[in-house]
Formats: sequence, C-alpha cells, structure tokens
Amino acid sequence: MMNKVIKKIGFLFALLALFSLAACGGGEKDASSADDSFPEKDITGVIQWGEGGATDIISRSLASIAEDELGASLIMQNKTGATGAIGAQYVYDQSADGYTLLFGAENPNLYQLLGISERDYVNDFVPVSIIGQSYAGIVVNKDSEFDTLEDLVAFAKDNPGKLNMGTSGTGGLPHVASAMLKSELETEFNLIPYDGDGPLAVALLGKEIDVTVLAVSAAQEYVDSGDFKMLAVLNNSSLDSIPDIPPITDIYSQFDAYLPWGPFQGIFAHKDTPEEVVQKLSDAFETAQNDEAFIEKLTSLGVDPLNLHGKEAEDFVKANRSTSTWMLYEAGETDVSPEDLGIPKIGEE
Repeated sequence: MMNKVIKKIGFLFALLALFSLAACGGGEKDASSADDSFPEKDITGVIQWGEGGATDIISRSLASIAEDELGASLIMQNKTGATGAIGAQYVYDQSADGYTLLFGAENPNLYQLLGISERDYVNDFVPVSIIGQSYAGIVVNKDSEFDTLEDLVAFAKDNPGKLNMGTSGTGGLPHVASAMLKSELETEFNLIPYDGDGPLAVALLGKEIDVTVLAVSAAQEYVDSGDFKMLAVLNNSSLDSIPDIPPITDIYSQFDAYLPWGPFQGIFAHKDTPEEVVQKLSDAFETAQNDEAFIEKLTSLGVDPLNLHGKEAEDFVKANRSTSTWMLYEAGETDVSPEDLGIPKIGEE
C-alpha cells in the first residue's frame, strides 16, 4: 500500500514538473512572438517642439509615409516646454516597448551641460533614425531697418541688450547661435524664450522680437513669401535651397572654426527597448525616408537627408554632442566643462 502511495506522489511531482517546463517554454515563445508581431497597436510619436517648426514639419511628413511600412498608425502629438525636455522626459517615462517614440532635435545633447535635465540621447535613448542635418539662418522681419548682418551686428554692439532676440530657451538653436555671436563679435541681445520655431516665426511676424535664428526648414516659406529677410546662414558655404543668402563665413571668417554645424532631426526610443523592435522601427523608417517625395521635401527645406541607423546614427549623435557642448563652454555660456561629463572633444575620443 505504501509503495502505491509513493508511486502516486512521484507521478504527481513528475506531472507538475512537466507543466512547469511547458509554462516556461510557452513564456519564451510568447516573448519572442511579441517582438515578431510588433507593432500590434498604434505607435505614439512625441514631437518635443511646437507645431509649425522644423522638427514638427519634418516629423509629421515622415510619419505619414512610415505608417504604411510599419503597418500601424503613428499618433503624433506635441509636448513642448523646457527646450524640449518635457517631451524627452515623457518618452523616457513610458514603457520601453517601442510604442512611444521621441521625434526630437539636437537639444538633449546639451541638457546636462546646461542643467536643464538629467536626460540625454547618449545615455537614455537609442536612435531609431537620424533623419537629416539642417542649417540655421539669422532672420529679421521684412520691415526691419537691418538689411545686412553687418548692420545688425553694428547696432547690437553699440546698443547692448536693446535688440530683442527670440530664442527657443536655454540650449536651443538661437541661444547657441547668440553665444557664438557674442563670443566672436561681442554682441549682446535681450533673449526672449518661445516654444520652438513655429512660435518664434509668429513672434517675428508680429514684431514682438527684432531678430531670431531659425532652422532654414522653418524659415524658408517666410523668406520665399517676402515676410522675412535672412541676413546670413550659419554655415561655411551657401545652400542650394537659398543660394542668394551669404554664409556667415563670407562676412566674418572667424566663424569657420565652428562650422559646419547645425540642428538635426531624429527619432529615438527608450534605451531599454528590445533590439528586435528597434531594428523593425529602423527598417521601416529607413524605407520611408527613401521616398522620393520626402527627399524632395527635405531638400526644399534646406535639409541634407541622412537616413542614418545603428552605429552610424550613434556616432553622429555623439559627434554633435561633442561639438555643441565644447562650443558653448568655450564661448563662456556655462561653467560646467564637458570633460566633467565625460564628453571628449572631436578627434580626442
């Protein structure tokens, strides 16, 4: 009798072990198939800047094409504030499953240096795609008394703080550009913050500000319509989209040390997103960016299409971070050395 009981107990333990193994195997299969079936629902795209700006225009144009490649809808929303840090933090706080993506610009590369946020691209996100490198232009209203950059600089030097320059906040493109001007030309502007290129363009149209620095992609339509005058592009050569606008180095050669440099647009996922999901996203956006109409759109906006993924994208982000952080530090805009944050100078990695 006792032997029969022992045999039954042994059989029950063996059965339980079999069920446990089946459950474990089933779990692994489910996890794998979850990656294989991605995406199974809509994907949220968070644009860290306001409507009508360069990042917004480029992100929405690409999203509508990428939906076909992904087989899912991209629900785009703008989350602005704190030089884009609100949107970046929001994406970081969501599940690392690929269903919430950050459509951002270069700004997170400066967050730690300027004390804006503890987040940054290199440590907290993984690039899905670097879409393109754009350029910036110094713009004034069509009715401005300034017709050349030399006129603007002369007035700003003789009247420190009198001209209102619109910015997108600390670490934004106009702020970095104003630091370059101050360092090399001893100009001083009264900086007034707005939430991105779109609101900056509206402010300049309404003459709330005297001057600003916009991505060419955001300023192009206003220049073409005659509403804005672009005094120079922040580059060391002219741009095909606006060939009549002089590069700043043609006027002030000392800026050659900073250039080429400019804003970029990219798509980022949480750093812990599964590699298979990141690869699926990258493949879809890579194909979408090969769309001829999208390439023409970028080119018309003065953006160089890049379509970078994987290590190339990571290296690009790191190089931009090194250039931007050291530029601001050497211009005296921050007491924090990039070296203290483990950021090397270009060529000293």
